[in-house]
Amino acid sequence: MKKSIYILNGPNLNLLGAREPDIYGSETLADVERRCAARAKTHGFDIRFHQSNHEGQLVDWIHEARSNGLGIIINAGAFTHTSVALHDALKAADVPAIEVHLSNVFKREAFRHHSHISGAVSGIILGFGVTSYELAVDGLVEILKGK
Repeated sequence: MKKSIYILNGPNLNLLGAREPDIYGSETLADVERRCAARAKTHGFDIRFHQSNHEGQLVDWIHEARSNGLGIIINAGAFTHTSVALHDALKAADVPAIEVHLSNVFKREAFRHHSHISGAVSGIILGFGVTSYELAVDGLVEILKGK
């Protein structure tokens, strides 16, 4: 089985394009997947792209990435600010990970200023809309080249 870059998306990201487009933009999650697949392909990689509104499913995919993935890009959505379980799974994954946010969380509500997963990732990209994901692919590839 070919190893892939895992791109994991948390709660409500299935509503991307319809939910608060003034904050998150008008592109859908399917658009994000297409853009990420194209960007990864330029670097010679493929992706496994997933979304779930359930924390345990995200943990399971992180565990899967430990064996079948080269690295993880994660937009944990609201779980960013609440989930010790995702933090622990990312720490145990033993592959590099990048945290992604579409918006600049530091310009938003105070509860969004803290991330439980930041301490378990190699880097964070935020505030560039959907382009944040493409920048994360580029960043992860750079990390993988350095390994």
